[in-house]
Amino acid sequence: MIERATAADIVAATVRPEILALTKYAVAKAAGMIKLDAMESPFPLPAAVRARVAAAAADVQVNRYPDGDADALKAALIQAFAIPPTAQVILGNGSDELIQLITMSLARPGAAMVAPEPSFEMYRMDALFAGMRYAGVPLRADFALDPDAMETAIARERPALIYLAYPNNPTGNLFDRAAVERVLRAAPGLVVIDEAYYAFADASFMPRLTEFPNLLVLRTVSKIGMAGLRLGYAAAAPEWIAQFDKVRQPYNLNAMTQAVAPVLLAEHDLLSGWAAQLKAERTRLETALSGVAGVTVFPTRTNFVLVRVPDAPRWFEALRRAGILVKNRHGVHPLLEHCLRITVGTPDENDALLAALEALIGS
Repeated sequence: MIERATAADIVAATVRPEILALTKYAVAKAAGMIKLDAMESPFPLPAAVRARVAAAAADVQVNRYPDGDADALKAALIQAFAIPPTAQVILGNGSDELIQLITMSLARPGAAMVAPEPSFEMYRMDALFAGMRYAGVPLRADFALDPDAMETAIARERPALIYLAYPNNPTGNLFDRAAVERVLRAAPGLVVIDEAYYAFADASFMPRLTEFPNLLVLRTVSKIGMAGLRLGYAAAAPEWIAQFDKVRQPYNLNAMTQAVAPVLLAEHDLLSGWAAQLKAERTRLETALSGVAGVTVFPTRTNFVLVRVPDAPRWFEALRRAGILVKNRHGVHPLLEHCLRITVGTPDENDALLAALEALIGS
């Protein structure tokens, strides 16, 4: 009798080795927790806005495919965020999808991607998925972008693609504008400025799209109160967008998102008010954390604070037992040794965090 192969045998023989070696990106279960791990907005929609959202959703014809080009939503984004009229826009199921399709589009045989490290880990992951050579360039000890090291890597790798998070995740800092400009001028290919935290940074390269033909500005609405809609957008010269649009899946943006997002984008005062509240709470949280024994607070221009603590795994578990979920970055990169990333929450959530830390120090 011939022994049949198991599913595990077939998987081992057919799946790419580099995929087999990966660990799945972990999303923590947060039911019943104070959720300070994912940089979401902590504010629920007011009742009147929920009613407008419900009305828009009720009109969606769920039996039909959505608008494949999402033209109405593009127009709402262009108006809301002052995207230059000479640029074109592409939308994605979160900015994650856009990172993936941009990377796929530029992954010619032998092509390279360059990104500073530590930064958003999906840059490196998507390079691997697409079969693109990846070269990480360490940040300086203070998390600043090292333009000399970046230029050296550019000269060596001749990358088709560079990602710069502006501000950077998970470090929270905003790279020096002149250093970013040096990278844009040295790069032979596309430079993606990932502005996921633009609402909290008071800085953007969006107005400069026409100045650099190799610049693409990538954003998401997840951090400003719409994480559940999964909406990302990118703006660049029409020549770039035309190519990326070929790789985008048809109907990639669902009808509910297309109906609801314009309703929320029209709530300018609400969205800007939330951002202002979070920036104020960020300042209060930074000050309070700086007074906690053993905690080093790093400067941030985002809606999160990166801190170094004496024992990140133990502190992470202690906070989790106290019902507070943060992100443990220890072990991800040497520069992040014993670091925790803490999303800025509501005043009550931040007070609970500080109280739990004080209890931890006193235990």
